[in-house]
Amino acid sequence: MVYKITLIPGDGIGPEVTEAAKVCLKSLGVPIEWEICLAGESALEDRGSLLPEDTLESIKRNKVALKGPITTPVGRGFRSINVELRKKLDLFCCLRPAKDIGVINTVHKNVDIVICRENTEDLYAGVEFDLGDKFIKDIQKAAESSGAKGVIREDTAVSIKAISRFRSERIIRFAFEYALANNRKKVTCVHKANILKYTDGLFLKVFNAVAQDYQGKVDFDDFIIDNLSMQLVLRPERFDVLVLPNLYGDIISDLCAGLVGGLGVAAGANIGENIAVFEPVHGSAPKYAGKNKVNPTATILSAALMLRYLKETEAAEKLEKAVQDVIKEGISVTYDLLPADKRDKAASTMQMAQAIAAKIKNY
Repeated sequence: MVYKITLIPGDGIGPEVTEAAKVCLKSLGVPIEWEICLAGESALEDRGSLLPEDTLESIKRNKVALKGPITTPVGRGFRSINVELRKKLDLFCCLRPAKDIGVINTVHKNVDIVICRENTEDLYAGVEFDLGDKFIKDIQKAAESSGAKGVIREDTAVSIKAISRFRSERIIRFAFEYALANNRKKVTCVHKANILKYTDGLFLKVFNAVAQDYQGKVDFDDFIIDNLSMQLVLRPERFDVLVLPNLYGDIISDLCAGLVGGLGVAAGANIGENIAVFEPVHGSAPKYAGKNKVNPTATILSAALMLRYLKETEAAEKLEKAVQDVIKEGISVTYDLLPADKRDKAASTMQMAQAIAAKIKNY
């Protein structure tokens, strides 16, 4: 079987890190036919659109995409191309593993956490009202009628935090099913239901209801977001799968990436009912574009996530092992994975990818 996969090289360093991932995937022998599409600044220059319709159609047709980081131009187009892509394709789960792979300068050595972040609502839905908007007075009146007199001033901008039962259940059930499928032991719900009693309260209520369906199969508990943040810094090894509303998930994803070495090693996926887009967590870093020096690990590990999604588990394990072995050897790695006094011996982006590909061929 040949997998037809949409490839969006992206902007800035995107083409370099996606090419590195392609080199590693080729060494595995998994048959892939790439359909190259554009998004971001490169698409705007070439096609006159930040997110061309044929790019969306390609992803819908192929069901799977590997995407490099893209740049959203300031002052033009969408607030975020990534957010728009998730909305258009209903990619409701942002899946971000944070696993120790032997990177230098990490405090904790046994971190293995998977974040399941709700991707389509909460404050990131972008339902906002600016200063002077005609709806501010209506919001004022609604707040006063609920007993919050004086909380909403006239000189206020407002963002709506919307949490639905449907979308909460969808992401929570995904987290439990992921735990079952990947031999994970516990799912932890993250919230602020002690203060946000209706929105986060609903998320927690749905979590507790869904959890009953997995009694005896997967353990579960819940943490208030501020306590979770402290516990992740002190004892991250106690956590397994985290399920969170959108905003908390965004923040905690980066915190967990920091626990294992930073965004340079942080893989990601955005998954819907039957479509998935795999991408590194980091940005397009335009100042490094074309220098062939940035760390390709996050994109390569995102490709490994893609292989797992395609049920190419053996290939995914080989790729992950090769990445770990190369990083632990500390020879053919980019500058950010070396101590400051050894960075003059750093490998290029492609040299690191080739070292990983060579490991794979020796397994």
